[in-house]
Amino acid sequence: MTLHRTSGHWRLGLLLTLLTAACWATLPIALKIVLEALDPITLTWFRFLVAAGVTGAWLGLRGRLGGYRALGRRGWTLLAVAALMLVGNYVLYLLGVQYTSPANAQLLIQLAPLLMTLGGIWVFGERFRAAQWLGLALLLIGLSLFFRDQLVHAWAQEAASASAAHSGDYLLGSAFVIAGAVVWAAYALLQKQLLMKLGSMQILLFIYVAASVLLLPFARPSALLALDGFHWAMLAYCALNTVGAYGAFAEALAHWEASRVSAILATTPLLCIVAVTVVHAFWPQMLAPERISSLGWVGAALVVAGSAAVSLLGRRAPASENA
Repeated sequence: MTLHRTSGHWRLGLLLTLLTAACWATLPIALKIVLEALDPITLTWFRFLVAAGVTGAWLGLRGRLGGYRALGRRGWTLLAVAALMLVGNYVLYLLGVQYTSPANAQLLIQLAPLLMTLGGIWVFGERFRAAQWLGLALLLIGLSLFFRDQLVHAWAQEAASASAAHSGDYLLGSAFVIAGAVVWAAYALLQKQLLMKLGSMQILLFIYVAASVLLLPFARPSALLALDGFHWAMLAYCALNTVGAYGAFAEALAHWEASRVSAILATTPLLCIVAVTVVHAFWPQMLAPERISSLGWVGAALVVAGSAAVSLLGRRAPASENA
């Protein structure tokens, strides 16, 4: 089987990856605000619905809606499985949040980019040099330290609440989130392979439409009528964030190796902390500040250093590369 190869425009891939990380880092803030007035399933369904509409209009104006004719049986199978994997990621993550704490769910879902890294090496034969393996080791150690610090805080909060007695539910929720990370990594690798037959936006359009249809029976569209202007603005940002983040992510995979894209995305929780800190500084009543100990900050520094090493070290640009 012929495997997808990157375009070689690594600087563009890096820029698109950073845009994806910025979108995903700020999304939880808007989601937390919207969830005050809207249930998670309806929120997720609306995001996919808007994404399908915007992406479909964009492709229609450029006459690219007919590209699906190039798919054979195998291509349609991969596309359908990719759609199920992404929908599964959203649903499993929502179930995890239902049974466990949001902090625990947020840290466990970061297993997804690490699994994507291993998949990029195993499936696509992406090679690391010694410096990059060292960077990956630093990244893993840093994530372990950082998330251990956050997990201690999450457990402390659970122990102080009435829900602490439901330890079984807490573990069940964690299992749901881990499963969500696994299916997301599978989606990402399928997306990369499908780029050989379709453009990234064509792939995403099918996934958005499929997700909108699959989630509709479980959504409550009438709940949207009760939202005020502020929550509508936050909901609109969540929906457009889906288009921007996944569009940039898909294009990044076309120009850069999956393992390096995932290494940058591993820093998303750190960017999220920065975003939460800024919002709390200006609107303290809206969000509580993050609690990070010295061990957590050491882990954060190792994550940044490891991500930079994986992404930028040990690379020789071909003389013909056009960035």
